[in-house]
Amino acid sequence: MENQSLSGTYLTFSLGEENYGIVIIKVKEIIGMMTITSVPQTPDFIKGVINLRGKVIPVVDLRLKFSMPPTDYTDRTCIIVVEVWSLSSSIQMGCVVDSVSEVLNIKAEDIEPAPSFGTKLNTDYILGMAKMDGKVNILLDIDSILTTEEVDFLNAEKTND
Repeated sequence: MENQSLSGTYLTFSLGEENYGIVIIKVKEIIGMMTITSVPQTPDFIKGVINLRGKVIPVVDLRLKFSMPPTDYTDRTCIIVVEVWSLSSSIQMGCVVDSVSEVLNIKAEDIEPAPSFGTKLNTDYILGMAKMDGKVNILLDIDSILTTEEVDFLNAEKTND
C-alpha cells in the first residue's frame, strides 16, 4: 500500500512497551473494562463476549493475539470497539489494550513500510511504521488482524448467544 493513502487520523494505544495505531474511522468507541463472559472452546486470545447496550460483542485480547505475555488488567486497561470487515461480513469487535494514548494526525512522510521479516512471519496486518516524536507507532490494519475464519467464527459465536 502506498504511504500517501496511509496518512490520516489514528487512535494510538499501547501493549506493553509498544505503541500501535488504528485508523480512527474503524473505531466505534472506547470503553472501560467490563465483565467479559467467557465462551467455551474458543482460542486463548478470544476473551469472550460483552453486552454493550444490548448488543453482544466478541472481545479479543490483542496482547494474546500478538503472542505477548498476558498481564493483569489495570484501571488503564480498556476495550476499543472496532468494526472489522472480512470477505463475508462485518462485525463489531472489542479489542483489549493496555491503555489508550491519543489521537494523532499522521502524515505520509512520517510512515515507512512495514519491515519484511521473511516468509515465516505474517505481518499482513501491519500497514506501516509511523515515526512520531522519536517513537515508532505500529499502524495496524484492523481488518487483517483476524483471519476470515476467525471473523466467521466470532460471527457464529455471537449468533449462538
